Amino acid sequence: MSGMAHGGRTRSAPTPSGFLHAGNAINFLLVHRLAEMFHARHRLRIDDLDVERMRPEYLDDIFRSLEWLGITWQDGPRDPADHLAHFSQRARIPRYLQLADQLRACGVLYACACSRSKMRELAERGFPRCDCRTLELPWEDPEMLWRLHVPEGTVVEVSALFGDPVPVDLGSCMPDPVLRQRNGVPAYQLATVADDLDHGTTFIVRGADLLPSSACQVYIARLLDLGAFLKISFVHHPLALDEAGNKLSKSAGSASLAAMRASGVRPDALHAHAEALLERLRSA
Repeated sequence: MSGMAHGGRTRSAPTPSGFLHAGNAINFLLVHRLAEMFHARHRLRIDDLDVERMRPEYLDDIFRSLEWLGITWQDGPRDPADHLAHFSQRARIPRYLQLADQLRACGVLYACACSRSKMRELAERGFPRCDCRTLELPWEDPEMLWRLHVPEGTVVEVSALFGDPVPVDLGSCMPDPVLRQRNGVPAYQLATVADDLDHGTTFIVRGADLLPSSACQVYIARLLDLGAFLKISFVHHPLALDEAGNKLSKSAGSASLAAMRASGVRPDALHAHAEALLERLRSA
């Protein structure tokens, strides 16, 4: 385990883009247990920048699920109305774009006209990056994305709460991520850096699939010399899988926590799974 002192701050950061599933529950329970272990403050932060996919029933499901799991938190919204009135990320968009402008001033961003499908097509042909890097396209065109220029061979060390730092080849696993979407909407990576920095987060608990995102955020913090963010430690836990060995996801229609609650199932098995995972992480 790292030498992190007792105290600090952590967070749970669900997205209201679908009904939560067992994988979400296990992550929430791990965050809750680690906050208890370290006597840390636990913030509920709902990542609601994706307006198109957000639904009131998904937002409500977050609070119902946390109550069902027996999870408490000290900071953040108490219910859906409180979230929308006082905690929505949409109220912080100017703050996120401030970081984007700082990165642009550093010369590490470029305007890009390529859609997600175009980038996928290029990747299938063996080209992980497009030609927009060198075209000097117009920044203020509303159809332009802003991408982070990640040089090939860029390796980022991600600090670990348990064990040694993890090196991540960011140039290979996340080449030139989008930081500002079309029409000026900030992207997840940028919003997360700003929120964790401003909320004083000291450790973050995520699924192993988000290790590249952690590396991207550490890289952004390094470029902007955000010393407080660079002190954050991370836990990247194994993912909960379905019976076929696939990652649980909202889009795949995995069994939801709402369905479990409706059928009268208790969350005991989820608690046991999270406790076993915690012991595995601590002994690694």
